Amino acid sequence: MVARQRPPPLQAPLPSGEIREGFKFRSGRLSLDLASTLSGRRTEAPKEQLRTPADLGRWLVLARVAAQVQEPSDEELGQARELREAIYRLAMSRARGESFSARDRAILNRWAAEAPPAPQLGPRGLLWAGAGVRGQFVVLARDAAELLGGPLAENIRHCAQEDCGLLFVDTSRSGLRRWCSMAGCGNKAKVAEFRRRQRSDAR
Repeated sequence: MVARQRPPPLQAPLPSGEIREGFKFRSGRLSLDLASTLSGRRTEAPKEQLRTPADLGRWLVLARVAAQVQEPSDEELGQARELREAIYRLAMSRARGESFSARDRAILNRWAAEAPPAPQLGPRGLLWAGAGVRGQFVVLARDAAELLGGPLAENIRHCAQEDCGLLFVDTSRSGLRRWCSMAGCGNKAKVAEFRRRQRSDAR
C-alpha cells in the first residue's frame, strides 16, 4: 500500500494592517513606509527603528518586498538609511512645493537605475526576487521616483499631529485628509479636542 504524502505545512500568515511588529505602514506607498522607520521626526528624540541589520531584514519581509528574512550587512543597513533619508527629504520638498536637492536626487536615481528584481507571485501575494537586499532597495527607489515624479506627488501630505513625522499619499475624495491614520493620529486629535472642550466648559 502506497503511503500518502502529507501536504506541506501552510506558512504562517504575515501580520497585516497599519502596524506590523511595531513598524507603521500607513502612507499608501512602500517608499514612504520606509521613511516612517525613523519615527517621531518632529520630536526632540526621534526613534530609529532600523537599529540593526536584522531590523532591516524584518522590515523588508513585513513590507512584502522580500519573501523571507535575509541577513543584510552593516553596509546595506547604512545604505538603507541613506536612501530612506533621501526619500524623506525629497518627499518633504514635494509637499512644501520646494525644489529637490541635487544630492538627494542623485542618491535616489543611483538606486533606481540598477537592474530591478523580478516580480513573482508568491503564496502571500506579490514578491520581488532575484537580486538580494540591493535589489529590494531598487524596488523602493523606483517606487519613490514614480511617486515623486508622477501625478500623485501633488497628494503627498504631512500628518497634522504635532508629534508625528509621517508622510502619506492623500487619496481621499475631498483631498483634505489631515492624518496619516484616522485610527491612530486622527483619533488622538479627536480625543485631545474633546478633552480641551471639557476643560473649557468646566471653567
